[in-house]
Amino acid sequence: MNELEELFIAELQDVYSAENQLIKALPKMIKAAQSPELRQAFEEHLQQTEQHAERIKQVFEVFDKPARAKKCKAMDGLVDEAKELISENKGSPAADAALISAAQKVEHYEIATYGTLCTWAKLLNQRQALDLLKANLAEEETTDKRLSSLAMAQANLKASRAVAS
Repeated sequence: MNELEELFIAELQDVYSAENQLIKALPKMIKAAQSPELRQAFEEHLQQTEQHAERIKQVFEVFDKPARAKKCKAMDGLVDEAKELISENKGSPAADAALISAAQKVEHYEIATYGTLCTWAKLLNQRQALDLLKANLAEEETTDKRLSSLAMAQANLKASRAVAS
């Protein structure tokens, strides 16, 4: 393996851990969401996240490597922060805004990671891996846009009205 391929596999192990951590965290976020639309967005993203983990396994197969996770410390911190936000804003009019904030931090981390992995897969001439990673990246970007729409249309307005009242 060349150095870029070693780095690629290490980052793939990291994002595999991140996706698996998110699979465990999303049910708590679903439960904490107040609006049905946000709950549905999280439920759909949980299904996507499970698919992301499966695609990552396929990328490992492309490189003839076992699918192993290396603990993603960044996602660990983001999940802890989400738990804290859920606890601090439980029942508050700002609860959904806080959840969306936490979720978008996760999405931006994943978008950055998948973007990097796509670039490296291209440099490594691994078209199959690139296609799998691009699919994950596109879904993460779509989720981020959906969360932004929910924030602007509902959650942020609800939180700001509560302050004004």
